[in-house]
Amino acid sequence: MNPEEFVQTVRDDNETALSRLGSSKSLYAETEGEMEPQVVFAAAADAEYAAAETFEAWADSEANETASEAFGETAAEERDHYEQVTAKLDEDHEPSEVPAVHEYLRDVDDTAGRVGGFLGRTIASEKSKEQMVGFFVGQADPQTAQLFRDLGDDLDGQLERIEALLDEVCESDDDWDRAKETASGAINAAYEEYTETLEGMGVNPKPVC
Repeated sequence: MNPEEFVQTVRDDNETALSRLGSSKSLYAETEGEMEPQVVFAAAADAEYAAAETFEAWADSEANETASEAFGETAAEERDHYEQVTAKLDEDHEPSEVPAVHEYLRDVDDTAGRVGGFLGRTIASEKSKEQMVGFFVGQADPQTAQLFRDLGDDLDGQLERIEALLDEVCESDDDWDRAKETASGAINAAYEEYTETLEGMGVNPKPVC
């Protein structure tokens, strides 16, 4: 399978979940209804910290050298993102619970599965970044909106990295199937957490805003 086609297939197969993760309710869920700049920064910091930790662990334990290097490069990017976001906080950041998507990813230990999970997490992260850009545009804070645009731009580079990895590590139909399984698994983990959070707040998660 062509990597570009594979990425589009994953997007298409998870269209409903991704559309809802890209709705205005997504940020509402991430902040548990506290739509204030400092809370948004803290939520973003939690995500960046968890990503850095996940990819660092993968880089250390991955047997495929190319994949290990890609995970290490991504971990460094996420660590940089974390530092940029925490610089906006008024106080030191204390990471909260690990986001569900990273709980899922940390249980994946095969190369094709990790590359697929990397894809799913990155596609889901695109939606989160878009909502944060929109929030700070609405706050009339163009500088911070640009910060999150820049962080989102780095996801484009990560997608290119993922496509190159797919081309290298997916040598059989089973490999492609495994990558697809974990890509969807990562997206669904993020979506289920979104749904459960909103339902716990008494908010209907289904209609797209």
